[in-house]
Amino acid sequence: MVDPQTAGLLQLIANSGMPGVQELSPVEARKWYLERRFFSQPEPPEVAEARDLDAEGPAGPVPLRLYRPLGSQPGTVLPALIYVHGGGFVIGNRDTHDVLCRQLANASGCAVVSVDYRLAPEAPFPAAVEDSMAATRWIHANAASLGVDPDRLAIGGDSAGGNLAAVVSILARDAGGPPLRCQLLIYPGVDLESDRPSHAANGQGYMLTRDSIDYFHNHYIQDRAHHADWRASPMLCEDLANLPPALVLTAGFDPLRDDGLAYAQRLSEAGNRVSYICFDRQIHGFITMGRVIDEANTAVHICADAVRRALA
Repeated sequence: MVDPQTAGLLQLIANSGMPGVQELSPVEARKWYLERRFFSQPEPPEVAEARDLDAEGPAGPVPLRLYRPLGSQPGTVLPALIYVHGGGFVIGNRDTHDVLCRQLANASGCAVVSVDYRLAPEAPFPAAVEDSMAATRWIHANAASLGVDPDRLAIGGDSAGGNLAAVVSILARDAGGPPLRCQLLIYPGVDLESDRPSHAANGQGYMLTRDSIDYFHNHYIQDRAHHADWRASPMLCEDLANLPPALVLTAGFDPLRDDGLAYAQRLSEAGNRVSYICFDRQIHGFITMGRVIDEANTAVHICADAVRRALA
């Protein structure tokens, strides 16, 4: 059954007549996503530092935001979580996930570096992959000036960001670095061609719908040949051995639930350390909705604790 708080949110959205994301242009959808956050996200918690930066990317600067947790001292070298935001590769930015990154920094005691990769359709696949990997390399190379430990880095993300975090983990393994100690995959979209049962069971009525998934997919993947590229769907990667320990978190009423579970299983079968948690009563995107959904804050603390322990 759906969490009553979540059910109330879904009913409120249904009563509002709010258009689905697939009814909007990408520019309109980005504006809507940015403005909607004030309703469902908590107030931004205070942190010791939040500083905007630019990494060197393949098509120009990749915007970043560095967070240092409340109580940390300026000269202290901290472990760091590189965080890649969700939004279907089409919407989202540093601001839509600002609260979550602040929460993760404070709760983990680690620095967090948010990555603002290029978005589709203006920059389709593999632009987001290239920017995320370039940012990870830049953060590792510039760790001293950022006040972070280059040997204690994790990568994480939600939804599309979970996809990109999984891909970067594989790319970093194959390239011999940067070294990553943990991958945090929050309801990740790891198989863009999936037809697992949760897509049918949860494809309507739970915010992320089959139509909106198609909308995001079609903007991101503009060449049919890319459907077979594991950098688009890391589930297609044949070799998932020797990857960083993973926490995979899913939601029971999410179309992507079974994809996350299947990926966690494949990671485990390949010999990796994996923890899998499903919030059975929740929907896709819930972790940023702590103003209206109590379980969102529980999920944040579970994720932060996993990162803290991995980077200890």
